[in-house]
Amino acid sequence: MKEHEGHAEHEKHEMTSVDHHGHDTPAGEHGAEHSKEKGHAHDHHRHMMEDFKRRFYVSLLLTIPILLLSPLIQSLLGITVAFPGDDLVLFALSSIVYFYGGYPFFKGFIEENRQRRPGMMTLIAVAISAAYIYSSAVVFGLKGKYFFWELATLIDIMLLGHYIEMKSVLGASRALEELVKIMPSTAHLMKGGEVEDVPVESLNPGDRVLVKPGEKIPVDGVVVKGQSYVDESMLTGESKPVLKKEGDEVIGGSINMEGSLIVEVRKTGKETYLSQIIELVRQAQESKSRTQDLANRAAFYLTIIALSAGAVTFLAWITLGKDLAFAVERAVTVMVISCPHALGLAVPLVVAVSTSLAAKNGLLIRDRQAFERTKDVQAVVFDKTGTLTEGKFGVTDVVAVNGDTDEVLRIAASIETLSEHPIARSIVEEAERRGLELEKVDDFRAVPGKGVEARIGGVLYRIVSPGHLREMGLEEIDEARRLAEQGKTVVFLVRENEMLGAIALADIVKQESKEAIANLKRMGIRCMMLTGDNRLVAKWVSEELGLDEFFAEVLPHEKAEIIKKVQERYVTAMVGDGINDAPALAQADVGIAIGAGTDVAIETADIILVRSDPRDVVRIIELSRKTYRKMIQNLLWATGYNGVAIPLAAGVAYGFGILLTPAIGAALMSLSTVIVAINARLLK
Repeated sequence: MKEHEGHAEHEKHEMTSVDHHGHDTPAGEHGAEHSKEKGHAHDHHRHMMEDFKRRFYVSLLLTIPILLLSPLIQSLLGITVAFPGDDLVLFALSSIVYFYGGYPFFKGFIEENRQRRPGMMTLIAVAISAAYIYSSAVVFGLKGKYFFWELATLIDIMLLGHYIEMKSVLGASRALEELVKIMPSTAHLMKGGEVEDVPVESLNPGDRVLVKPGEKIPVDGVVVKGQSYVDESMLTGESKPVLKKEGDEVIGGSINMEGSLIVEVRKTGKETYLSQIIELVRQAQESKSRTQDLANRAAFYLTIIALSAGAVTFLAWITLGKDLAFAVERAVTVMVISCPHALGLAVPLVVAVSTSLAAKNGLLIRDRQAFERTKDVQAVVFDKTGTLTEGKFGVTDVVAVNGDTDEVLRIAASIETLSEHPIARSIVEEAERRGLELEKVDDFRAVPGKGVEARIGGVLYRIVSPGHLREMGLEEIDEARRLAEQGKTVVFLVRENEMLGAIALADIVKQESKEAIANLKRMGIRCMMLTGDNRLVAKWVSEELGLDEFFAEVLPHEKAEIIKKVQERYVTAMVGDGINDAPALAQADVGIAIGAGTDVAIETADIILVRSDPRDVVRIIELSRKTYRKMIQNLLWATGYNGVAIPLAAGVAYGFGILLTPAIGAALMSLSTVIVAINARLLK
């Protein structure tokens, strides 16, 4: 289409030159293989979750008869359940729960100790093993009391806790699978005047393909025939549609908007621009460190306390002349009490509540460890297009020589209704938004390289570029010159040879962005912007929002590098919505995707904001801080009573006739578990 070449000419000097050569990092095939691995990891995670659920139900069912056969529980309930061999039945049922229900914890115990990082699994394995071995010895003759009911309830609660936790954070990243889906699977190959649909993988450099309006361009190549506007925003972050004509490069995955193009294939497979992005995402995801979570750190210290206190208790009573049975019972009581039931629920319950609370408010948490890191964020780096801005070209300013801006917009929109150019559509949309009544126009025509013109009521009106305005011998308005310096596209309305006004267009800044930036800065968090757009536009948006820093004309492969540099100074969150943001989202300490963006950005991110509202970044940071406080409170409740319970269980007050019995220990544990559950529910 020749229409609006005047607009196109004006755009040329504004467009940032994008050279996609030289990024020859291998990707393609092993990027696809990695996406398969990610899929397997996702299935494995779900399988583990279902395994915990199954083991919980079986163990819970067996716990009922274990409780009824336990002498301590019978005395608490005031009932008697006795029959010949009842202790052997109790032993058999408890053995099933110990080996079947406890299996994941034994497996975890081996893994944690192989990595020399004892945590929750080690603590649970030690506690249930101590209870089982000691109780089994009592069944077969050792003097003492059973701990089978402790063993069973501890396993039940820990299985439930792990199930709740896994369910709330399920959602392993499928970013690479989503990236692969971006490319069309077939292409219209031109062969001797005929057009044949072939798989994209079968294309070779030198082949020519037809790309129809509305279709994705199948591979990286060069336009050899035709002219059209191409939407590259999802790939490069440039919000403005780019005019492509003969000799211009096009990127696979970008969208052809209006005219048909014949493209000669230049790159295929792992050499393509998109494949290089796949490789960058893969590298960033693999290098992300996995930190130990809060509950595991608490469990690590409790494991040391449990083993040390148990050993010291045993040795102390033997030294003091008590018999072996008494010393063992005290040591086991200490170790079992050291592993509070509430610890298994302290963090998972808060996670479940905060995940649910977040989801109701349009904040989807995909990675709990990243969500935990969000509380420490010191800098937030925003993508521009579609995140801080609307992601669409729109009218930002209307200037009128006589002061009547609505009249300038009304006449311009009346003429532009007959054009399909992106600038024309934006002007018409703004007039409709303001409720302006449009005029009937005659003799509409596009003037190649200059703009458009038409008659209204017999009077000739023109909408022209700055270049053509100068050719007509007319001066630009000072205000219009200032707007152009901000990187905005400016067109002028002329009646006959008289200047009426100017209209400036750019990617529109969201109102919510201003509030979000102000609130983040109030929280002491630095706000930055990262964009593929040109420096003038970036500077205007940055000043409009009061950002601390901005990075402009940045290509996707450079975005991850800039995030790395910011990470050297601050704990960094990245907020974005496009394919071009995927490597940066994967690289950042916390990746936050705007939900209306691409599946790729969403799958690479740790947190998703469903509403496309930047103010939700503030909400997610606040929620993370409150959640962390709740976790700390719960861990204090879950473990705090140990300060009293362990010494009493060890027998420090034995000389005063005070000895913590398993029954009192059980009551304290139950109270601690109830407090933890209630406290988790209080999260707002």
